[in-house]
Order: sequence, then C-alpha cells, then structure tokens
Amino acid sequence: MARPSRCRRICMEPAFDSFAPDGIPSGGKNVLTLDEYEAIRLIDLEKNTHEQCAVQMDISRSTVTEIYENARYKLADSIVHGKALLISGGHYRLCDGTAFGSCRRKCVRAVNTQGIRRKEEMQMRIAVTYQAGMIFQHFGHTEQFKLYDVENGKIVSSQVVNTNGQGHGALSEFLTKANVNVLICGGIGGGARTALTEAGIQLFGGASGQADEAVRAYLSGGLNYDPNVHCDHHHGHGHSCGEHACHEEKHGCDGNHV
Repeated sequence: MARPSRCRRICMEPAFDSFAPDGIPSGGKNVLTLDEYEAIRLIDLEKNTHEQCAVQMDISRSTVTEIYENARYKLADSIVHGKALLISGGHYRLCDGTAFGSCRRKCVRAVNTQGIRRKEEMQMRIAVTYQAGMIFQHFGHTEQFKLYDVENGKIVSSQVVNTNGQGHGALSEFLTKANVNVLICGGIGGGARTALTEAGIQLFGGASGQADEAVRAYLSGGLNYDPNVHCDHHHGHGHSCGEHACHEEKHGCDGNHV
C-alpha cells in the first residue's frame, strides 16, 4: 500500500483567490492549489531556493520541484491562453509557527521524545551523525546525533542524544520524532535516503570533519557535501557497506578501498 503524501505546510492563505483576463476569456480555467500557490510565493516572490522552500513547507526538495513546475505550467497556460486562474484546495495545513525563514507566525513547539529535552520557540533543528566531536561516517551505525536548534540563522543551543541501539530505517523515525528538519552525515544507504525524503528531512551527505563547523558552514551556505553520496557497494564476501562501520580501513563509504 502506498504511503499517503505528506501534508504541505503553508504560511498563509492568499488574499486574492481568483484572476481573470481583461477582454474576451477563452472560457477555460486553471485551479492553482494552495500548496502550489505557496511554492510560487516562496520561490518566485520571496526568492527562496528549492531547499529553503522544502524546509518551510515541511516536504522533500523533489516534491517542491514537482509542485513548483505544476504551478508554473498553470500560470503560463492561463497567461498565454487567456484562462481564468482560481486558487483553491490542495493537500496542505496552515503553519503553526514551526517553519523556518519567512514565516510570520510566532514559532512555538514542544518536544519530548526519546529523552530529548523540551524546546520552545524553535525555528529549525539540525541533526549531525556524531562521534567525539566529529561527523560519524555511516548513518546506519551512528550511536549518537548532535542536535542543533537554530533561530534566525544562528545556533542557540545543542545537545547530544543517543540512538539507543537503533539503526538504519529506524533512525529516520527517530529523527522525525525529534522534529529534525535537516540531517548532515557522511555515508548513507539508498533505503535510508528514501525514508528521510518521505519524512521531509533534508539530507546533506558526504560531509566530514567537525560537527560544529559543518553546521556553521551549512548556515552560511558553505557546507561541503556530496548530493550523490551512497553507501551500497557490495564486497567480495557478500557484505554491503551497511554491514560495516564506514570508518573501517577495509573501505570508504563510497565503496572505494583505502
């Protein structure tokens, strides 16, 4: 059974919900859903990137791209062919104040999951696979995450939390329950990438070095990461990278022997 699509978060409903050509209309119409309207507002008006839009709408970047392209087509069709444009419906929820960026609502959220402390007025939460101050290099085997709470683009607090032996697929649920928006990690397998995408968590894999420095680099727009990172190379004994810790000398996280 297919999973239901994730409800899209929008900051506000439109002030105007219908537009019509001046002159003789074609008689046709396009219906722009409110989530499509929100994508247009965030990307074209507010000049957000697709990644920033995804964080605010609480969905994956690929879903944002799909929504945005559909919306642009409807706008173009209305302009070129003289069709009325209506803004109505869609799979969305109004922001409760947890969105990061241009949302005008006060951000108040309570978190009490897996021993993670309660946090209010949080605008963004970033998780990093963590070991002794560094980015741990295999998502599926990380024993700790360091969580960073961000307000107005600045780190206001951080905490290290244990995964309690959970691994691979269970970790995406762990991060979802912890209200994480962004994950920074080293290597990660295809199944985990899919689970994170479906959860609306933005992934920045292939990162290395100190965890704190990586988060600061992300916030400044200078994080060095690999959008195509994977950890699925099969070895001669029938093991995949997911069955070894990726910092072992046997192989690197991209499957290259070192």
